[in-house]
Amino acid sequence: MFNAPRPAARYGTTPVNGLGRSYVDENPLAVSIFDDPWSAAPSPSPPLINTVTSTFSSVIADAAVPETYNRAFAVVDVTNSGEVSVSALSRALATCLLPAATIDKIVNLVSSQPRVSRLEFFVALALVALAQSGKDIGIEQVAALAAENNLPIPTLNLDSLQSSTSAFTSSYSPYRQNTIRSSPHTYASEDPWSIPRYSGTTGGVSDFNQPRSATTINGASSTLSGTGLPKDWWKKQESVNVIIQGQQGFILNRYTVYEITTEHGPPVHRRYSEFVFLWDCLIRRYPFRLLPALPPKRVQPDSAFLEQRRKGLARSLNSVINHPVIKEDGLLSTFLTEPSFDTWRKHNAISLEEESASKRVDRIEEMSIPSDLEEKLAVVRGKINPLIEQWQRICILAERIIKRRESAAVRVPPSLRRTYLPAHFTFPPFLSASSLGVPAVPVEPGPASSTVSLISGSALSIRTGRTSDFDVSDEQADLARLTNVLRVIVEVNERCWRGDGCELCDGVRQGLGHVAEHTQRQSDLLEQRTNSLLRSTLESLKSQRDLYIAMRDLFVRHDRHAVDNVDRLKKRVDLNSMKLEGIKAAQRDGWQEDADRVVVLIEKDQATIASLLNRRVFIRACMWHELRVVLHNRENAMLTELVQAFARDEQAFVDSVLANWTSLGSVVEEMPFE
Repeated sequence: MFNAPRPAARYGTTPVNGLGRSYVDENPLAVSIFDDPWSAAPSPSPPLINTVTSTFSSVIADAAVPETYNRAFAVVDVTNSGEVSVSALSRALATCLLPAATIDKIVNLVSSQPRVSRLEFFVALALVALAQSGKDIGIEQVAALAAENNLPIPTLNLDSLQSSTSAFTSSYSPYRQNTIRSSPHTYASEDPWSIPRYSGTTGGVSDFNQPRSATTINGASSTLSGTGLPKDWWKKQESVNVIIQGQQGFILNRYTVYEITTEHGPPVHRRYSEFVFLWDCLIRRYPFRLLPALPPKRVQPDSAFLEQRRKGLARSLNSVINHPVIKEDGLLSTFLTEPSFDTWRKHNAISLEEESASKRVDRIEEMSIPSDLEEKLAVVRGKINPLIEQWQRICILAERIIKRRESAAVRVPPSLRRTYLPAHFTFPPFLSASSLGVPAVPVEPGPASSTVSLISGSALSIRTGRTSDFDVSDEQADLARLTNVLRVIVEVNERCWRGDGCELCDGVRQGLGHVAEHTQRQSDLLEQRTNSLLRSTLESLKSQRDLYIAMRDLFVRHDRHAVDNVDRLKKRVDLNSMKLEGIKAAQRDGWQEDADRVVVLIEKDQATIASLLNRRVFIRACMWHELRVVLHNRENAMLTELVQAFARDEQAFVDSVLANWTSLGSVVEEMPFE
């Protein structure tokens, strides 16, 4: 089941043979930065510059990695993403007390990209150890030591590295690779369909363990006619964290295990197939409720797809545990708390009875349903597909903006690559506008028209007069590299030809040192803000999109499952009633037995009609509840919360950037001229 919008194609498509492509009709939003698992045909990732991860895999090979390597990487990888920025690598290497020129050489040897993988980081540490021992630094030397299973151990002052405390960062850990812990198996004997998830709420906190009578779930009057949601309900939302725990199984039957953490017990481990089972049960039990769709399965998924699916699973779980009705489901509670869900399923029978079979809508609730409900639903039907399409476009654009900000989606055309440069070059070449195939743009003198700005959103970017799908300079990475280069210049100019007491050289050198410190701070701020945007803003945008997709799926289920045979049963009752009158009028031999048999059929059909009519009322009550309480509240409250949080974080980011450059302006004001 996919929950991505599939509108009719508005743009020209590319033939299979690659010929006849229209550059005018190309959909500018057809390519997403991420491999989105919601797409039926996932959008291809932008063609990145070839990396050397596989090369470094052969360099390290199967050598035992010293504990210092893992500890150093864990210190700088605060998000547990398996990769760090060039800025983080530079900060870690700065604690080894090597000359800045050596550090700059090591950084450029291991990576030419804005992000540094775990293997690249390990190779950098090995190079540091070689430099500290006075040996020549090179990839070949590291490979030789790795072949001997004798990777050198560097001397680092890791205690001096402080974890980020920025207001935009999050302590959320999306990935952790380790051995899955085993937990003692305990099984609940009750039917989960009759076990409510919560016994009540106090201050927005729910209790998983306190028992409650099953009559509050089955056969009880629902509370659809209440005021909707409690005051400040958006402040009392629960959260579920989902991280990738690792891989299990044999080569041909490997699967990913996810760790789910809630506020009500120890973490539990689940396979994707167990998510699918839970969702299948919930959809059968609650066909007329807003249920987000799960991200799909893929054969031989890569790490990018698994990460996007992890985020999708987290969004789906957070949606259902905050649904006013579904959060009370006992099976959901068991899924989130039972140590071994698969074993528990084998010991317990699970009911798939539809919600309407055990709940009733009383007269007051029925009267609260507006008579023009169908018209209201028609309004939502009419705008749901355009909303999905536009929110999908917003998500794609946000991905592009964020990744451009991080400079991890840089696409440099082959025409701009210097073929004689090695895979890891010391510094990107300076390009003129004419070399880019763009007419030169005249620049007016003055600071306001400068083409290079350290304070703008695209710091150190070279403007060419037109907007393209890539940035020539990798902003964040280049700031970190610029910091290293400035430190090298400070080291090289440590001695002046006039002697040790040259105040002019000393003053200028100190000023360059301050510039290096502040460019490092700017790189850190960009990294922190990008991480925050990826984990909070982008996920909130996708949650908004998922909400409308869930509403569209609800309409599909309603059209499919709300159909009944009341009219046919009424006609059959009328025919049987006429038949009964005929039998009574004729009064042939054994007519009483025939009459009793027909009466039984009539009563059975009448009971079925009454049940189906009650189901019709319950379905209308559900649709009214989902429209009024769930959709209306969520779509507005979530958007308000998103915009306010985004505005606050952007303001904090801009204030930090301004303070950084203001501080630089103050300290370099006294730089000498003569």
